[in-house]
Amino acid sequence: MDMIWLKVGALETNCYIVCTAQKHAVIIDPGANAPLILQQLQQRDWTPVWILLTHGHHDHTGAVRELKTHYPEIQVAIGALDAEMLHDVNKALPFTHLPENAMFVEDRQLQDGDTLSVDELTFRAIHTPGHTKGGVCLICEDVMFAGDTLFAGEIGRCDLYGGDYQQMKKTLRRLAALPGEYHVFSGHGEDTTLDRERRTNYYMRSAVADADLD
Repeated sequence: MDMIWLKVGALETNCYIVCTAQKHAVIIDPGANAPLILQQLQQRDWTPVWILLTHGHHDHTGAVRELKTHYPEIQVAIGALDAEMLHDVNKALPFTHLPENAMFVEDRQLQDGDTLSVDELTFRAIHTPGHTKGGVCLICEDVMFAGDTLFAGEIGRCDLYGGDYQQMKKTLRRLAALPGEYHVFSGHGEDTTLDRERRTNYYMRSAVADADLD
């Protein structure tokens, strides 16, 4: 797996471009700065075939429309319960004052456990509500793309449209219980590992400890 890690937009969203041995690329959370993303693809002669969105907030989706004008065949997938956010500026992040033409339609709605394969790489979606209703973490090999669910030492905020802290606690318990170890690439900030978060993330540790009380 080859990967490029970019920080894009005013909120410094992490955008990841993952490429197969056949130079087919998957773009995860292209939140802004489509020209930079296009430059990275073109200078490597990578062809994007999928855009995978961890959730529907505009700081993770803002470059999708422009990317699709350059690559009309590219397809977009998002968690099923977040698809509505791609069609409604008031749900995508109201304080960003989005124009109506920022909206677009997804090609595939991901359910919990769905897989999507590109050449030798397979991405598995885990439904991880809390930050939004339909957020997903995407697992590929030993890597987890966590969006705004899990950060290094933190979690995503739960006070925006579709957020729910009780759901987030259940999500954190589910992630903590996953077998094995994963290198975690989040929607903002630095990378981490799942084991590190199991051991040191206050919110994850608290959610696990409170399991019997919910």
